[in-house]
Order: sequence, then structure tokens, then C-alpha cells
Amino acid sequence: MCVMHHGSDGDRRSAPREGEPGRHEQPVREVPLTMGFGRKVYSVHNHVGEMEPWPFYESETPISPADPGPSTTEELDYFMSCRGIEKTLIIPNYGIPVQSQPFGLNETVVRLCREGGGKVAGALWVSGLPQNRDLTMRALAMLDEPGISALKMSYLLGGTADPRKWDEATTRLHETIFKEAIARDIPIHFHTSPGAGSDILGFFELIKRWGKELKIHLVHMGGGVSGHIRLLSQWKDLIEGGYRVYVDTSWAIGFAVRKLLQEVDRTGIGVDRIMFGCDEPWSDFEGEFWKIQGARISDEIKERIFWGNAEEMYFSRLS
Repeated sequence: MCVMHHGSDGDRRSAPREGEPGRHEQPVREVPLTMGFGRKVYSVHNHVGEMEPWPFYESETPISPADPGPSTTEELDYFMSCRGIEKTLIIPNYGIPVQSQPFGLNETVVRLCREGGGKVAGALWVSGLPQNRDLTMRALAMLDEPGISALKMSYLLGGTADPRKWDEATTRLHETIFKEAIARDIPIHFHTSPGAGSDILGFFELIKRWGKELKIHLVHMGGGVSGHIRLLSQWKDLIEGGYRVYVDTSWAIGFAVRKLLQEVDRTGIGVDRIMFGCDEPWSDFEGEFWKIQGARISDEIKERIFWGNAEEMYFSRLS
């Protein structure tokens, strides 16, 4: 299922077949790396599974903005070999406004972890929305499956990270989710993005209430310019305050990654809390890789970000 890269002209199109004017063939399969990038790399953010096309935004017809994620072990192995990824954390693909859609990929995550040969960890999709309680409870019942190392939550499909805005039923369901994660000492993999329910300001309140017991992985480093600046301003206090906060650098804007890595290189504060994630198929491995590889920091810290911290966080329990 590696279809992100193509020939030198970057054109997916082929000549139309006879009787099929303008027909497009399948994209050219990419070629696995033979040299790699000279690094051991573990990704803590890869999506798996397909989503149905959807009429996003002003589109009048359903579209698929990104290529589908891998759905079989063969596709996942090929995806990883194309990029030189040695181990990966997989999560359900999501993005259309259908609450059941990412829950439907939890079994795919479990299967790929079971077949992953010690290279694949998984995060199960759960939701703090009371309307999704039954689906969430079914997901929590799979937590002890081999390779399951995290829970995935996103407020893009509704709700908010700010516990001050939760009603009683929402609070109870979040507490149930958090209790299960704390009992197993596994993180919750939270999407962050500026504004609405995923804004970092809501997460600060969540961290204040649960962050000394619960491992909180803030995907995208707080999300967007405002989220990055706010998170950077609180980074030292969060770490030194004993909060179990972690980040990955996927989709993070250049200035923020440089600033955080330079501060960590200078002070050592939070050196064990930053991980690499490529967020494919929504982002691209090469761009995410070079944000870290090209940073003016010590090679020791790059090693921790590319694989060392992820090994401790997600992969140390894999057989």
C-alpha cells in the first residue's frame, strides 16, 4: 500500500485504455529503500485502514484527500520497508464525521499487532462522548491484546479536551478511559490542533487534573503556531512539575521544532519526552525525518528522538 511516491515526473496518470478515455491506472508502487537514511527509526504515529470518500468542505462530490493506510501485514511491512522504519505505532485512520468509522478499524489494529513480529504496537480508538460509550467499552475490552500499547483520542469528531466543559456523563466516561490507561501505565495519544475542541488550552486543564498519573502524548506538539508557542512557554514547568507529558513532532511547524530541540539540547529538560512520528498517509516521512535529522543538536538527542524514547514508551513490551 506504498503509493506516496512515484516516478521522476511525479505523474500518476497513464495513457487511457482503448474505449476508456481519460481512465487513470493505479499509482506506481514505490521502491523500498536500499540504503535508508543512516538512522534507526521508529515512528509513533502511523494510520492504518481505509476511509470512504467524503464531500469535504465545499466539495460537491466525495473525495479521498489522502491515500489509504495499510490494511494487511504485507502492506504494512512494505510501507515500513519503503521508508526504513524498523518499528511503528499504528492507529485507526480517521477524518470523516462518522463516529463509528475509526472504531471499526480497532480490530485491524489488533490483527496487525498480533501479526507484527515484535515490530508493531497499536493504539485503540476510544471516545469520551457519551453517545460512543458502548463502542468505547468494546475497545477497552481489547486493551490486553498483544501489542496494544496506547489509546487514541481526538476531539476533531466532537467534544472538547477541556474538562471544565464536560457534563457529568462525559466526565464519567473520560474517567473510565483514564483509569484503564493508568492501570496499565500506557499513554493516551491525543490529537492537538488550534481552536475548537482540540486546542492546547483545554489540554492544559486536563494535564493539571490527571497528568501526574496519566501518560499524555500530545500529537503535533500542541498543534499550529498558537499551540506550539503556548506549549513551548509551558514546557519547562510541565516537565519539572512532574507531569507525564510527551510529544511527537509530526505536522509541527519548523520554528517550534527547532526551538524545542535547541532548548532540550541546551538544558536537557524533557530529553526523554520527544518522539518521531511520520503521520502517514496524512503527512510525509521524508519531511518529518529531516526536521529532526537537519536540526543543529547532538547526535545523542537525535537517537533518542528517532527511536530511543519510543522504545521506552511504546515498544519495550513487545515480544
